[in-house]
Order: sequence, then structure tokens, then C-alpha cells
Amino acid sequence: MKPDTCGDEYQSLTKYIRNHLPTHRLEFDKMPPQFKIYEEAAIIELPRSFGFKTNEFMKILTGRRSRRVFSPEALPLQDLSTLLKFTAGSVQDEIPDAGFAFRHVPSAGGLYPHETYIVAYNVDGLDPGLYHYRVPGHLLELLKAGAFGNEVEAIALDQAMARRCPACFFWTAAIPRSKWKYLQRCYRYVYIDIGHLGQNFYLVSEALGLACCAIGALYDDEGNDFLGIDGSDETLVYMGVVGKKR
Repeated sequence: MKPDTCGDEYQSLTKYIRNHLPTHRLEFDKMPPQFKIYEEAAIIELPRSFGFKTNEFMKILTGRRSRRVFSPEALPLQDLSTLLKFTAGSVQDEIPDAGFAFRHVPSAGGLYPHETYIVAYNVDGLDPGLYHYRVPGHLLELLKAGAFGNEVEAIALDQAMARRCPACFFWTAAIPRSKWKYLQRCYRYVYIDIGHLGQNFYLVSEALGLACCAIGALYDDEGNDFLGIDGSDETLVYMGVVGKKR
């Protein structure tokens, strides 16, 4: 196989080698915040009547697949709420002031170095726009209102499903949240963690009877600009579309 200088160097430089592990003292007073909050954003409370269309785990596992075509029906706000709760949401209703705020996906060190944004096109009870998911309180924060189908489709390598779905998820990597503990090794863990989140996205969608598809092919800088993030400390790495099955 032809060598890939960038990828091969990354793999080499982030290896753990016996008796040569990086060492550093964790400075808890410099620990990055566990959650991102937009203090000035309008807040939308999400419904909490969580339930699934099917609880048969074997049926969920065997039925899980990528679906790129959606019903024209609106996505129920409760379904969006359930997806958020069981992908990026906290297990506890109240976020502890100290210790770990565990979520429904695994994460190296319990640090959860990711943020979730939603573009709503056709969600019952939700105006079209770009939202950020605030984990404490299980809330949506409205960042900007409007129909952004063309922009989102363009970000997703011009894939039409990113415009034709009722809602599109954006998952970003919050690098300092993991780097604080794991230094250069954090980049491996960040992508593993977001992969766990993506798997829950599929399984919860299937349990709700929804169609979904994850998207890894995206224009990074265009996506970062759309979300209003710097592309360094926080950068877009994954997307997902969801709606009712057609």
C-alpha cells in the first residue's frame, strides 16, 4: 500500500510505547468546562416522555442500517428529544457540581469531548434554524433562525439528503476537553468517542422507528464557519440526518 505521510506520522506519533509513556500532572484548576453553553441564546425546553417504538434489542441490532430517504412528515419533537437524550445527554437529571456527569455513551476518562448542534427543517413545535444542545437541563439553544438547507447540503459534499431530511445533526470535537488529560493521544480518543455517539444515534433511531444516516464526508472549513466555531479547539467531524421512514 502506498505510504500516507500525514496519516502514518499521526499513527506513529500517538503510539503508546512501554516505559516511554508521556507523564504530566493533571491541573484540575485548569480543566476545561465539561459543557458548552450559549448564555445569550433563546432556550427551548425539550419534552421528556422518553419511550421507544420497540425494545427488542435483537430487532434493533439487525434492523439498524443507513437510510437516505425520508417521509415528508414532520419529525416529532419528542423523537428529537429522545435522540439527544440518549446520544449526547446526561444520565443524571441534575448535573453534579463535582465528579463525573455520565452520559449514555462511553468516553475516555469520562470527559465527553464533543458537542451537538441541530439544524431543524421540519420538526413539530420547533422553528427552522440552527440549535445547540445544552446538556445541563436538556435544552436547545437557538443560535440562528432560518432555513439552511442549501448551506447544509453544501457542507455535506453536496449530498441532497442533508437538505431533504427533517433534521440534521452536527457533532464537533472539543479537543481541549480531552487533551487536558491525554495530551497527543487525545486525538485517537476523541474520534473513538464520537464513533460511540454515532452508534447510539443509529440504535436509538431504529428503536424509534426512524430513518437515519451518518455522514463523514464533509467540508470541514465550511462546516466550522456555519457553526461559528474556530476549527481548532472545536471542529466539526461528523454529521447525521434523521426523519420518519418513507
